[in-house]
Amino acid sequence: TTPAFSEIRPIEDGYLMLTEKAVTDDFAQDLSAEEQKMVFATQGATQGAILGTPLKKAAWHDKPSWFVVASNDRTIAPEQEAFTAKRMNATVLTLPSSHVPMLSHPEPVANFIADAAASIGAGKAAAAQ
Repeated sequence: TTPAFSEIRPIEDGYLMLTEKAVTDDFAQDLSAEEQKMVFATQGATQGAILGTPLKKAAWHDKPSWFVVASNDRTIAPEQEAFTAKRMNATVLTLPSSHVPMLSHPEPVANFIADAAASIGAGKAAAAQ
């Protein structure tokens, strides 16, 4: 269990929210104080049942996958992220980031997504020929 999980609180109808402490210390610790306040204020509630719902079929079994491992994540253990990425046979980008690398490292994440999209597009173009 990572530190963030001790700061998840139920709200209503089975939904969960991160506390402000979770956002600042464990979820977005590498963002500015202003950005952390925005993340806290705009977070969406998570239906708690989703955390225990088994997948019937994961797309990564049949499709190429990409995974950003956040090596300073305190919400999902970086070791778990790396294990999951390896199991998926994913192309991996590892960043020294909290749980929100798309906010703390937007350029490398955007480039990673663009490269992934381009590789899929190149595969489709080759298959069409």
